[in-house]
Amino acid sequence: MLTPAAAEKLIFSRLAPFHREDCPLVQAHGRSLRADLCADRDLPPFDRVTMDGYALRAASLAAGVTEFGVEGVQAAGMRPFQLGPAPGACLEIMTGAVLPAGADCIVPYEDTTRAATGATITVSAAAAHFSPGHAVHRRGSDHRAGAVIVREGTRLTGREIAVAAACGYASVTVSQSPKIAVIATGDELVDVGARVAPHQIRRSNDHALSAALAAAGYPLTSRFHLRDVRHEIEHLLWHILAEYDVVLITGGVSKGKFDFLPAELDRQGVKKIFQGVAQRPGKPFWFGQSARHTPVFALPGNPVSAYTCLHRFVLPALAHAGGLVPAAPRPVALAAPVSWRAKLAYLLPVKLSSGPRAELLATPDPFNTSGDFAGLVGTDGFVELPPGPADFPAGTLAPFYPWV
Repeated sequence: MLTPAAAEKLIFSRLAPFHREDCPLVQAHGRSLRADLCADRDLPPFDRVTMDGYALRAASLAAGVTEFGVEGVQAAGMRPFQLGPAPGACLEIMTGAVLPAGADCIVPYEDTTRAATGATITVSAAAAHFSPGHAVHRRGSDHRAGAVIVREGTRLTGREIAVAAACGYASVTVSQSPKIAVIATGDELVDVGARVAPHQIRRSNDHALSAALAAAGYPLTSRFHLRDVRHEIEHLLWHILAEYDVVLITGGVSKGKFDFLPAELDRQGVKKIFQGVAQRPGKPFWFGQSARHTPVFALPGNPVSAYTCLHRFVLPALAHAGGLVPAAPRPVALAAPVSWRAKLAYLLPVKLSSGPRAELLATPDPFNTSGDFAGLVGTDGFVELPPGPADFPAGTLAPFYPWV
């Protein structure tokens, strides 16, 4: 049986990259960048004033000049003025304005006293020590024209979108958002708003998985319900495999008498790549590909198992296909000892906190059973511990996978 790492590697090797598309910048949040963002000009594009005050020559201050004549006012967005040649010349200036030609220093308002006439200012003794470049953000000091600022493979947040806007990208090249079908299976399931009989349960897996996918940046999800009826499975599955880029199934792929999905998947050309991962929860996890290379993930029907497998395998696979630069799980330290006897990897829910040295601590919060979805409430994610039998003392480092 595959280890979780081997299963992940096999999935990655089978996935084709999602296609690229140009996306309007206003719709790009959360998308996977597929082409570098470069500076179209120097940043900042001019010597930019960073404080409200007066623009003048630092050499005049060094020479002992303390009184300056105000030659005008320059606001942000105005064409730059030319400072007059007199040593005592200055221009009133606003934050964000272009540094006037001939000036090289800004004295802020608080270091000046303006005459009642408004024609002159007197600078404080502290200003005498201001050097060239004081309160000036020099042209190109952040990035030069042509420099790569955001690399391909980045998930776009407000920070990267700000860069794109500043550099003139009205649209950006991103991975297409995949259309994802989330299929709940089983006669025992009823919709959340329907009357529920004593022998039935409400559908929760498809709601949970769709919400997590949307939070992870994959909003194009559709939910379906397949009853354990052969002809319904055949008809709906054919349409889903033809129309969707990714298929997630919860339940129905075990070896029960009414688990018709495995045979129907095979009949419709979905090749099983593997079934079963040496982990708990989620041991029955199944992965395959259709004839048109659509990835099909069959998650266990138990809610904790399905939700955990989504985070351990499906979301990393989607990120990989979307071209995102892979990020290794961050290590956290167990805050309490864990004893584990099964010869399976243990995907253990935890709550995070900070230790006395600001280290991340993971307090184990095990679920009751793999059907105990409510047991995940209040946890932050899970750690992956190696197969037992083993005792893991407090302080043991383990990779952490956050819930989205």
